[in-house]
Amino acid sequence: MAAFFPLRFDKFFFGTQYSGVPFWNSRETPMPGTVEFYFDYGSPYSYLAYHRLPEILRRAEATVAYRPMLLGGVFQLTGNSSPALNKVKWAHGARDLERFVAKYQVPFRRNPFFPVNTLRLMRGAVVAVEEGYLDRYSDAAFAGMWRDGRKMDDEAVIAKVLREARLDDRHILARIAEPGVKQQLKAWTEAVVARGVFGAPTFFVSEEMFFGQDRLDFVEDALLGRTYRRAG
Repeated sequence: MAAFFPLRFDKFFFGTQYSGVPFWNSRETPMPGTVEFYFDYGSPYSYLAYHRLPEILRRAEATVAYRPMLLGGVFQLTGNSSPALNKVKWAHGARDLERFVAKYQVPFRRNPFFPVNTLRLMRGAVVAVEEGYLDRYSDAAFAGMWRDGRKMDDEAVIAKVLREARLDDRHILARIAEPGVKQQLKAWTEAVVARGVFGAPTFFVSEEMFFGQDRLDFVEDALLGRTYRRAG
């Protein structure tokens, strides 16, 4: 994995629109009633959150701003690591995952290739943001990884998944090699760490941070104006 070097926080600039919600930068405050969703396609809990969020948004009459990041880069910068690398922790995590999948009836297949290197996938997300089809791209990437259990660090597999979603696989895979795309993902990842993110999924409602899809109840409360934080 490429090395990460600190950038100034004001370099965090998405500069585009998704679902009517501006991608945040240091000069721009997210719209009221917006949850910012930081994710990586290689995170099964991000996949769960991706499926659970639409119903929460409907109930809260809220919107979402999707924030791609490279989870491996976040781990490198924070000293954190994937729970899948801890056999004892992951045995519990896998059981927990099955509970959530069953409870929320999310289509799911345990990926035999997990954990995978998502660098190509997340660079593709940068292209999708810039070109305005992050929704279709994310649907395909998450489904390939967690609904179908495919080897999503294999370029040929990624290409097939994109073609099946009627996305231009040759164009996207060519663009992920561009220096500007690589730099943008690096900048976004460094900036989310500067904001306090250490894993995925992470959510912000205003400046209140919530980590993990099992915190979505609190995310919904925050969108409805309820908080459980003590003042001061």
